[in-house]
Amino acid sequence: MVAEKWPIGVFASIDAGLGVKLEVAHELGVPTIQLHAPAKATRTPENAQRFLARLSELGIRLTAVFGGFEGESYADIPTTQRTVGLVPAETRAARTQEMMEIADFARLLNCNVVALHLGFIPHGGSDTKLYDEVVAVTQQLCDHCQRNGQNLHLETGQESADGLLQFLNDTQRDNLFVNFDPANMILYGTGEPIAALRKINRFVRSVHCKDALWAKNPGAEWGQEVPLGQGAVGMENYLRTLDEIGYAGPLTIEREIPSEPDRQKAEIGGAKHLLEEIKAKLIT
Repeated sequence: MVAEKWPIGVFASIDAGLGVKLEVAHELGVPTIQLHAPAKATRTPENAQRFLARLSELGIRLTAVFGGFEGESYADIPTTQRTVGLVPAETRAARTQEMMEIADFARLLNCNVVALHLGFIPHGGSDTKLYDEVVAVTQQLCDHCQRNGQNLHLETGQESADGLLQFLNDTQRDNLFVNFDPANMILYGTGEPIAALRKINRFVRSVHCKDALWAKNPGAEWGQEVPLGQGAVGMENYLRTLDEIGYAGPLTIEREIPSEPDRQKAEIGGAKHLLEEIKAKLIT
């Protein structure tokens, strides 16, 4: 049996994390999800078995488990730089330990992909000590994932394509890949997404389908996330480029407006319809 090219997915959660509830994913009729890792207290073997049974019942396939950490804030770019991922020194050890525990929970879910926002990696010789420390902690996390039979995916956004490529090559781990989010390149002002996708191509093993508009001062201010098809990504061009680089995996919709669940569900439904239209046009 040949696997479906570009099965549509959505970013989901078990508890009150990022992403829609599993029931919403089912109502939307998507066959795959990426999962925001649940809270530490609930990452138990018993809960893993319950979740697997629910996935089986709903006919949904889990494709990646994303880590996130208490204390992270995306309030603005400087705050994101200070609080997100494994780069901040004061939280690095505890978060690395938690990320390894998340990888172990993903293994209980029979999931061979673990992902996260690593944070703002210093480039251009701005802080070589910090850069080397982030390379080392990423190697440590990759090695833990390797023992679990897992790949580690870094989500794009905080790095330019060139900076990310340099980091991937310097880390020297063959289970380190990229979850490509085109909107993040626009939101962070780090580069034109289609050009970045072509540049990073061989490392792209999972993707988000998200859209955004550029800020007036890219890189200094946030861009604006908008419904799929209403931003600057150009979704047909995005899928054509994914096709060019040989990516056939899930197209995972991400739309984070948890305070407006009805609107969130409606816009994800609209995104699904748009992706289905483009798929029908491109897949012959």
